[in-house]
Amino acid sequence: MKWNKDYLDLALVPTGLLILFGYHLFLLYRCIRTPAETVIGFENHCKRAWVANMMQVDVVNRGSALSVISGYIDAATFMASTTLTLTSLIGTCVGSSSDYQLAISQFIYGDTRASVDLIKFISIVALFLLAFAAFLQCARSYVNANVLMSMPQADVPVQSVEGAVIQGSYFWEIGLRAIYFAGVLLLWVFGPIPLFVSSVAVVMMLHILDTNKNSLHDFPHSTGKKLPKNIGEETIVVD
Repeated sequence: MKWNKDYLDLALVPTGLLILFGYHLFLLYRCIRTPAETVIGFENHCKRAWVANMMQVDVVNRGSALSVISGYIDAATFMASTTLTLTSLIGTCVGSSSDYQLAISQFIYGDTRASVDLIKFISIVALFLLAFAAFLQCARSYVNANVLMSMPQADVPVQSVEGAVIQGSYFWEIGLRAIYFAGVLLLWVFGPIPLFVSSVAVVMMLHILDTNKNSLHDFPHSTGKKLPKNIGEETIVVD
């Protein structure tokens, strides 16, 4: 059978995506079974301890905590706006795909049919829309945590605030991972070989970034310690 360069897409594209998807399944397994060995588990451990300690402080003294959550909200909103903008730009590229195909098809070693190009763009747009939705949900979770943490004269359960913060972290990770997948698929526009190489490179990079080498600190609660409390212009210490 005569070799056709179109067969390269059938071999390298599924293999590259399978490598990337398989790594994230392995990461999910590590997060469930051995979370202390992952950066995600380490960060969630620190956030749980942070929420537990901040909820022991009087509401009027939680300004720093609310500022931190507001920073997360701003970051999630920015990422959602960025992904939506990229989706619009890709839609514009699809509208002028005829000129684009004539410009770079001669440099691509792979399948350059119009139907394959359409699959590329649809896949990239779908992943960017997934990232957009994830970042929106991330902002919603942090807004909920902000509301619960700033609620005056109410016995808000620590688990409620903790759940909202951790849920926001999970949605943030989903948005980032969707962008990683979209970036790899974006290189598919230049052929299956860049996609396969980038998939291997991204997996190697993420394995280093997702591995935690720090031990988990206990972060003892400040129960029984003296906490500052503002009364008027004076600051006193209460047990």
